[in-house]
Amino acid sequence: MAGALGFDLGAGRFHPDSPVVAGTADEVAHRLAPHCPGRTPAEVAAWLDARARADIAPVPAAPLGPLLDRLAALGAVLGVVTNDSTEAARVQLRAAGVIGRFAFIAGYDAGHGAKPAPGPLRAFAEASDLRPSEVAMVGDSLHDLHVARAAGMRAVAVLTGPVGADVLAPHADLVLPDVSHLPEALFGAARDH
Repeated sequence: MAGALGFDLGAGRFHPDSPVVAGTADEVAHRLAPHCPGRTPAEVAAWLDARARADIAPVPAAPLGPLLDRLAALGAVLGVVTNDSTEAARVQLRAAGVIGRFAFIAGYDAGHGAKPAPGPLRAFAEASDLRPSEVAMVGDSLHDLHVARAAGMRAVAVLTGPVGADVLAPHADLVLPDVSHLPEALFGAARDH
């Protein structure tokens, strides 16, 4: 299973190209199903989606409420595009206490496609009445950076996932340690707000 998922047992971490890092539940399920006797990929995907919807509070890289409020005060329109299900994203955002701060939430099942296809990001831009060039996609995987490029958006990498700067930097316009650096990085002179 570790090999199928791109997990390095010795190092205890996922490879940067692992489908678990940025793939959909369907992609992961197709890799896992051969190792789950009697389970179809659809059944494995349903189980993965149910686990992702478990009401478990995420561990934020920074205090999210104040950060998101600051970004909104600086004029940012906030959205989430994920390769998890839309409901799993909503559950996690609710558990973090920040769901109301997002104008757009779309998972792989929202009808816009899945990353790295640009459909979900284009849907965010359209729903937010923004040109793609006015949007920064912030992510911790190559899928995130590739979808930003495909959608004509700025690619901002954060180093809070399993993929390092050495892999992300060649594909990013900007590399940040974590999301707490976004206000200064994106709005520069507005640091005192």
